Order: sequence, then C-alpha cells, then structure tokens
Amino acid sequence: MHGVFDIIGPTMIGPSSSHTAGAARLGKMARIILGENPATAVIELHGSFAQTYRGHGTDKALVAGLLGYTTDDVRIKEALSIAPQSGLDITFRIIDLGDSAHPNTAVFHLTGVHGRQVKVVGASTGGGSIIITEIDGYTVELTGEYHTLISIHQDKPGVIALITHMLAQDSVNIAFMRVSRREKGSQALAIIEADHALPEHILTAVSSIPSVKLALLIPPL
Repeated sequence: MHGVFDIIGPTMIGPSSSHTAGAARLGKMARIILGENPATAVIELHGSFAQTYRGHGTDKALVAGLLGYTTDDVRIKEALSIAPQSGLDITFRIIDLGDSAHPNTAVFHLTGVHGRQVKVVGASTGGGSIIITEIDGYTVELTGEYHTLISIHQDKPGVIALITHMLAQDSVNIAFMRVSRREKGSQALAIIEADHALPEHILTAVSSIPSVKLALLIPPL
C-alpha cells in the first residue's frame, strides 16, 4: 500500500525526486552524522547517480544537503557556487560498487571544521526517500523517518542496557534498534529510532557514559 507521499513525492526543487530531493536528503543526513559543519567533502557516485548527476542536478542537491538546505530550498540550484563561499571544498568521483549496490548510491567522505571525519554510504530509493547503509564501516539501516539516537561505543556488556534504561526513564518508546560491530570487543554502533522527539538531556547523559565515544541525536528529515 502506498501513502500520499509515495505517490506525489516531497515538496522539492526538481527535476527528480530520486536524483534531487533524495540526494538533498542524503547530503543533509551525512552532515548531521558528521556532527559539525563540513569543511571538505569527497562524494563518490555509483550507478545512475554517476551517469546522470550533472543533467539531473544531483551534484547540486547533494552539496545543498551538506550545506543544510531542505528539499524545497531555492538555493539548491546555486549550491555548487555557494559551497566555496561557505568554506566547503567539494570533490566528485565516479565509482563502481557492483551490481549489489543500489543504482542511486552516494559515498560521502567528510571532514568537519573541527577535524571530525566520517564515511557515510546511502542511497536515494525513490519518491525522495533515502536509506543510509553504512557509517564508518558499520552496516546500518537509517531512513531519517524517526527521531534517532546514534551511539558509537566500546563493545562491552551493559552499555546498551544503560542507554535503553536512560530512554525508559524518560518514557521513550523505542520503535527500532540495531547494533553493529566490526569485531567482538572493539567498537560498536547502535542506532535507536524512537516514536517521538528525544530530549536533549538524553544526548548529554549518553555522551557521559565512559564507554561511549560519540553520541548524536538525529531528527526526522
């Protein structure tokens, strides 16, 4: 069953919901995951994105998202010229991720103004919808449709239990939770999606856990 959003798509600057609206949302999600204003961005494009990114304005939309613009912002059309004025250096590359990757996939290699670095892989799946599939080598499924808490922490007993206990104390109802790790006992990444907004003090509380390296709150896009 399709909802109205799936049929008519998002409010956006055209021409394509997949190649512009979805691309803008991918860029904005990558910016949020970085957690600070980006200073440099190497954006790798796969499949259909790689073939048509100039003609469909995908390059402008991806950069607009990195600048924090929404899908209906008229500045999307000028994003490539605005970026250097805003201190953002952009490089595009064409890559081939193989047949298993979604054809509208972008890989962001970002460095923030305070030095934080992150790699984010995501795809525009149609109608302006997106999915983030990888963050710094961790396999994830992040759609930007829910209020989300991301935690990068040491993989040890009790960390997830402590985080979920903090959420329960604030009556936060967890819709989905996924935990990914590279290897046992090293770093792990948790994505917790909630039914309603997460209070700011949750971020402070989770960040104060000794085993937590980084915590982020991501609002719905």
